[in-house]
Amino acid sequence: MAISRAERPARTRPTGRLTDSLSATSFHTTRHNVHWLPDFDIALLLTSMVKIVGLIFLVIMPMVAYSVYAERRVSAILQDRVGPNRVGIPLTNIRLAGLGQPIADGLKFLLKEDLTPGHVRKLYYWMAPALVLIPALLTCAVLPFGSELNLFGHSVPLVIADLNVGPLFVFAIASLSVYGIVLAGWSSNSKYPFLGGVRASSQMISYEIALGLSIVPVLLLFGELNLVQITREQSQNGWLLLPISFFGDGPVIEWKRLLFVIPAGIAFFVFMVAIFAETNRTPFDLPECETELVAGYHTEYSSMKFALFFLGEYAAMIIGSGLAVTLFFGGWSLPFGIDQWIIGLNDGMIPWWLGLLHMGVFFGKVVFFILFFIWVRWTVPRFRYDQLMKLGWVYMFEIALANIFLAAGILLLFRA
Repeated sequence: MAISRAERPARTRPTGRLTDSLSATSFHTTRHNVHWLPDFDIALLLTSMVKIVGLIFLVIMPMVAYSVYAERRVSAILQDRVGPNRVGIPLTNIRLAGLGQPIADGLKFLLKEDLTPGHVRKLYYWMAPALVLIPALLTCAVLPFGSELNLFGHSVPLVIADLNVGPLFVFAIASLSVYGIVLAGWSSNSKYPFLGGVRASSQMISYEIALGLSIVPVLLLFGELNLVQITREQSQNGWLLLPISFFGDGPVIEWKRLLFVIPAGIAFFVFMVAIFAETNRTPFDLPECETELVAGYHTEYSSMKFALFFLGEYAAMIIGSGLAVTLFFGGWSLPFGIDQWIIGLNDGMIPWWLGLLHMGVFFGKVVFFILFFIWVRWTVPRFRYDQLMKLGWVYMFEIALANIFLAAGILLLFRA
């Protein structure tokens, strides 16, 4: 039997915490439409997108391309050769010292035949180059590449993601690149790539321990994991390896920071050795050793997939250089506390031109470290594999561990 509308029980409004919490949200419901998107800052979204696109596609990727050009030119100088010096503006005789060479190389890789051998495991074979490049690009999100830009009354921090676990994020994401190398070696279904993948996995695991332990003294001194705050403190009190500040809040030379240069220098040495091993740079390029493995884990690759491995290697080198600059050399800050003097002249505000200068200072330091990577590659001979493992487990691991106790002892001495 049908029940009339009048006889139906009236609906009661539920009460309790669930109802109150739902009514307190920013979701808005009307009779005709439902807005399920929470309120957010459009300006924050736009600035974040600009920073992501600008940093990756306008800074990191061109730096990767011209790092290859710089490597070829610097190696030519060290070996008394000419190097690439002909490619310039197309259809003209303007060579520009060969600055067009990276563009020509990129076009060559894009236009070459993309050959996939029939004996490979295709899905993993195609995934491997992306798994090498993507983690290297993701880690740049937490690196502060400048202080801030004050534009039209808005302050824009020059970092994509201001995380409180910056170094841990970098190590966690960067360690994923080993999966790309291992998959490349295994999926190629060939003995030389497979040996290269096995070498890469054992090498990265060995040196990641020393890499993580090397920055513990730095974190003990600053007492936090936020890379933005670490850089700001170095801007005020001097760099970690140059603890002199004429315009900061404290004394010109703080004795604790001056004595801490000893464990900081040891930490920097271990950190750089581990970064060389993590990025497979000479003298730690055993996974792609041409004298033993033809080309290692990427022997069976060609065209743009082959280029992605090199892009990932150079991108990891740039990010490693940026992390070294941030932890040990003040990041974007100028030496001797000059930033604080300029900010004091501007009533505690960071002028827009100083924000741009900080960006230039940061990337200038990164370029210096890239040249250092190149210089070491063409100067130091390659280790044997047993020497590489012995250096990682017998020396670097113990040195990094002892350095933590040395740093803790210095901090306890000045606290007492």
